[in-house]
Amino acid sequence: MHETLGWQLLESFRRFRERLLLPGTERRKIYDLSVKSMKYIQKNGFKRFINRVIHKHEFPESFNEKHYKIWISKNEPDHTVLGSQVELSKEFKVRPKISIITPVYNPEKKVIVEMIESVIRQTYDNWELCLADASSESFVKNIIENYRKEDERIKVKYLHKNYGIARNSNEALSIATGDFIALLDHDDELAPFAFFEVVRTMNENPDVDFIYSDRDKISYEGKRFDPFFKPGWSPDYLLAQNYLCHLNVIRKTLIDEISGFREGYDGSQDYDLVLRITEITDKIIHIPKILYHWRVVAGSAAGDSEAKPYAYDAATRALQDAVGRKGWKGMVTQGITRGLYRIKFQLNDSPKVSIVIPTKDKGEVLKKCVDSIWNKTIYKNYEIVIVDNKSIENKTFEYYHELEKVPNVRLLKYDEPFNFSKINNYAVSKINSEYVLFLNNDTEVITEEWLELMLGFAQRKETGAVGAKLLYPDGTIQTAGLILDEKGNVWRSNHRYPRNILGYAGRILSIQDVSAVAAACMMVRTDVFYQVGGFDPQFVIAHGDIDFCLKLREENYLIVYEPHVELYHHESLTRGYEDTREKIERLRKETELLLRKWGHVLKRGDPYLNPNIKADNGDFSLRL
Repeated sequence: MHETLGWQLLESFRRFRERLLLPGTERRKIYDLSVKSMKYIQKNGFKRFINRVIHKHEFPESFNEKHYKIWISKNEPDHTVLGSQVELSKEFKVRPKISIITPVYNPEKKVIVEMIESVIRQTYDNWELCLADASSESFVKNIIENYRKEDERIKVKYLHKNYGIARNSNEALSIATGDFIALLDHDDELAPFAFFEVVRTMNENPDVDFIYSDRDKISYEGKRFDPFFKPGWSPDYLLAQNYLCHLNVIRKTLIDEISGFREGYDGSQDYDLVLRITEITDKIIHIPKILYHWRVVAGSAAGDSEAKPYAYDAATRALQDAVGRKGWKGMVTQGITRGLYRIKFQLNDSPKVSIVIPTKDKGEVLKKCVDSIWNKTIYKNYEIVIVDNKSIENKTFEYYHELEKVPNVRLLKYDEPFNFSKINNYAVSKINSEYVLFLNNDTEVITEEWLELMLGFAQRKETGAVGAKLLYPDGTIQTAGLILDEKGNVWRSNHRYPRNILGYAGRILSIQDVSAVAAACMMVRTDVFYQVGGFDPQFVIAHGDIDFCLKLREENYLIVYEPHVELYHHESLTRGYEDTREKIERLRKETELLLRKWGHVLKRGDPYLNPNIKADNGDFSLRL
């Protein structure tokens, strides 16, 4: 073969390439990247390639290598502290045994050694490592046996063949005798203080059933990068992506109750397990520390989302199963990029929605809003309820006269001084719809299915309010949910980011639970509105929607951000910005009122924002 003309031409090309494109040069890097890109396009298509390019670098600037190293040095225990943890852990009142479940299949020598060493280095000692080895490489067994002889806490079950990761995990589970189960892949590592933090949390919360932590990634050489600082327990975020993954520690009796891992879900067997576990317990606690290092090696999902395409199909099926178990009607689809999912709910019926729009003058602004509703909305059973607050412009009244002829438009008059809360409460008192959607007059509908999508979530008994992605006219994000800090400040999540990028941890494009959504576009069931007493009239202009969402959360309702619903928001066209001395002082007073009323809640921090992330500006920057 080496003497054929084709081979000789190929070799000539390779020699020419090596001379022209010297390894390590910028020119060679561009060439290699181009070849890699073309191969990716051939395998996956141009559309997925474009999505990959768009979403590849979306971390805030403070997540670079230098800053993450600083964060590690400031937040993780040094050798002295690790040594003291060994003694402290012996004094824990509760010292449960943790069984680490690890299916093993032909790992590289280096990574399985480092995985086992990371377990042995734990500063908490009551653990057992349960390995199910299906490897065909003999060196793997030799490594395991050497460690097993040295440490009786290491247990192994050798399998006759590779049954797949779900069954192999169950085989490891079958030799577990612990109180809790921890999940660890054969090429990953635990932080040395992982189980110390887990058991400390168990002592502080004896009835906890499920603990999860933050994680980062680790290269083959041991370099740490790409930290994922997760939010607190967010059921809807879990339905959008497996954000809980790594590290998970679960009470064993619950895993036994659901019969462990389900075969047929390989690649997403952990996701399926977690979905089923979280349906039978709400005793879930997040440890906001990096306790798990996810290894990036060839063929791993940590380094390439396309490495295991079958895993995404398995995840879709696991989610569809979850929808069925919950008694919901809806279809699960994969999102814009690998690892994101979306539930599109089927409506139980066609309930009436009252769209409440407070307004004063600026008839041309209101007309643009109303026209967008008429031109865009597919859903039929709605009415528009316009609440006029002391308009004086003739053009506005002329427009009102036109609207009086439209069957599904109602005009209400509110002749008292402006009070956001009172106006909206008054409007709700005049409707008999099952759902109410509060909408600013300076918005424009973009998404045709906006009402159906919001209704899909609002109809669930656990949902308190549903908000949308609000955009500036230039297409950048005004708000994708709201973040609350301990000082009573309200920050707009992903403010001024492009509308269609993933954002940090996919949070721009993921359905998720948030602390609050803006009443510029917010849907609520009418009975829930009355249950929490509507809007508090003490909040005249600002923070009425924040207070309302906090009241909903106090009643254990979820506040859902639906990113697939988009509207333009021409902010403050009617009332202007809070930029005068009088307006700034009024805002200060209403912030003080929010703190007096909710300070005990706000001081705990936003549950959907990791404490290692700054709330400021809503850009998910690392707190150093």
